[in-house]
Amino acid sequence: MLCDFYKQFKSGTDIRGIATDGVESEPLNMTDEAIVNMAGGFAKWLSLKVGKNASDLTVSVGRDSRISGPHILALVTETLASFGIRVLDCGLASTPSMFMTTVELSCDGAVQITASHHPFNRNGLKFFTRGGGLEGKDIEAILQNAQDSDFPEKAEGGTITPTDYMTRYASNLCEQIKREVNAEDYDHPLKGFKIAVDAGNGVGGFYADKVLAVLGADTDGSRYLDPDGMFPNHVPNPESPVAMKAISEAVVASGADLGVIFDTDVDRGAVVDSKGNEINRNRLVALASAIALEGCEGGTIVTDSITSDGLKVFIEEDLGGKHYRYRRGYKNVIDKAIELNSRGIPCPLAIETSGHAAMKENYFLDDGAYLCTKIIIKAAQLRREGKDISDLISNLKEAKEEREIRIKITETDFRACGERVISELLEYAESKDGWCVADDNREGVRVSFREGDGDGWFLLRLSVHDPIMPLNIESNCDGGVEIICEKIMSFLKTQQGLDL
Repeated sequence: MLCDFYKQFKSGTDIRGIATDGVESEPLNMTDEAIVNMAGGFAKWLSLKVGKNASDLTVSVGRDSRISGPHILALVTETLASFGIRVLDCGLASTPSMFMTTVELSCDGAVQITASHHPFNRNGLKFFTRGGGLEGKDIEAILQNAQDSDFPEKAEGGTITPTDYMTRYASNLCEQIKREVNAEDYDHPLKGFKIAVDAGNGVGGFYADKVLAVLGADTDGSRYLDPDGMFPNHVPNPESPVAMKAISEAVVASGADLGVIFDTDVDRGAVVDSKGNEINRNRLVALASAIALEGCEGGTIVTDSITSDGLKVFIEEDLGGKHYRYRRGYKNVIDKAIELNSRGIPCPLAIETSGHAAMKENYFLDDGAYLCTKIIIKAAQLRREGKDISDLISNLKEAKEEREIRIKITETDFRACGERVISELLEYAESKDGWCVADDNREGVRVSFREGDGDGWFLLRLSVHDPIMPLNIESNCDGGVEIICEKIMSFLKTQQGLDL
């Protein structure tokens, strides 16, 4: 049973904590001792998982750009090597590239030091095996090992080898673009393209220099390519309006044909078109679906639960696919897509509105650089026809208004409270005239309303990790969000344990 100290680090399928002092009311908890114990706990878990002695393991370790990264990387590599493990120190690297070391470098496991888009003072550990990212129960087992000091025996012979895998990873993307665009100038398929990249001072700057420029693209409009773990310009997050505004401005100012933006560790991405129009969230899901369903007619697209009604219509009526709404959490979406494929249901794409996109053709790895590569390939193909990527999603119907309200749960057992609220809301909704409960919803309660009665929908669910009930509302008419909000609030005001 995890104690409170180690329990605090579990964040879904990752380990996360506060690794740097400097933020009021956020004391450092990722101490050197805790990190060493977590690395030892992973070594023991991996040894059992792959059926090898620790001294026979090969493990790669990389980090994103945040300021605590070099110190944590040194702790993790030295700890692993103390068990006799062959360690590949990949230095500054993207999260997807670390998974790929298990494919191309035959690593038994990989560790990425990252906290995704979270502030500079946070950091964490993300783990991979050749089978992909870990599940929540695996993280609990690693933390239990850390708590119990259940590590492999110390052994001689461990090594730490500096390894530049990012160059090879970038080269693979280059070869893919060459092959799939198949331009007359084969080695420069992006010649004549102007593409702006915003790496947000994370690790995504390589994409401009080692991929796009190599293939002939003009990347002069790019911004914030240099790694800087203080993230001085904007949060590296494709869901952030500030971040998306930055890349839109970069595209318009430079006259670029396309803009690309990544989160800190490049497992998420988004784009903007030549006019600076943002293609993220539902638009990104629509665009990725249009690309993924080519050659997989009638395939199923798995998304998270908060996707719009218009997206469902677009996937099923315009693209001829099937839309499977599932739970929030990128690993949930990926696992469901893998399960559907195993049952003989063709599913080429699992994608969250946050920008996590995993394609079957790419090991169901959520990789922002791979997603943007597929979009750039399609943009190059469309250019021959005088079209733009926006043409692929021109039929997507988008809501006029949308809002997300995050309602705090005040009861200690927040999960029990949230589940009670959801159960009672379902009963309430089914008894109300004009409330249409979605029959394909798999998380929380989703209710739609007719034109003249809000013309939209709400979804109330329980957060994956936190004592929060997110309430998402969309409407197709002016003032519709407020109408729907009043309806659901009439119910929520009757509930105990919610801070309204």
